[in-house]
Amino acid sequence: MSVSAIPAASARAGGGGESLKDAVQQTLDEARMVQPGIQALFGFQLIAVFNDGFQRHLSEAEQAVHLVALVLVTIAIALVMTPAAYHRQMQPRQVTQAFLILASRFVSGALLPLAAGLALDVHLVARVITGSLPIGLVVGGSVFAILIGLWFVYPQWDVVRRGRGAKR
Repeated sequence: MSVSAIPAASARAGGGGESLKDAVQQTLDEARMVQPGIQALFGFQLIAVFNDGFQRHLSEAEQAVHLVALVLVTIAIALVMTPAAYHRQMQPRQVTQAFLILASRFVSGALLPLAAGLALDVHLVARVITGSLPIGLVVGGSVFAILIGLWFVYPQWDVVRRGRGAKR
């Protein structure tokens, strides 16, 4: 999606001096960077179902867990792609602060189902490799905690930390 048709006299997005046009372009570029990885993961998830080992190594309950992971990754794909689809249909020649906020929320919102889907599949792989459900749960739970920590907790902590530093 290109925002090159946007008039140069766009409003400023925030305190960093970045134009609204540039902020939207950056948000859409971030979505474009994440999208191929999510789609590749989705492809691997689909292929796994059709391998002989899927039914042989996974119980029916574990196959259902894989289905949940597949649905979560599908939701992440939809969330990452929504800003481009929305912009193309609703505001193809303009950029607004409201769209920037909407796009940022959709891209950020994709991270939670992506983290959950990844963690569930890592849990299943760890369980198959080790033959141990508890180890699979610990590994999957650890992956989920790490992803949530990096994608949500750390950025919020950094905002708070920077806020405290600015007050001194």
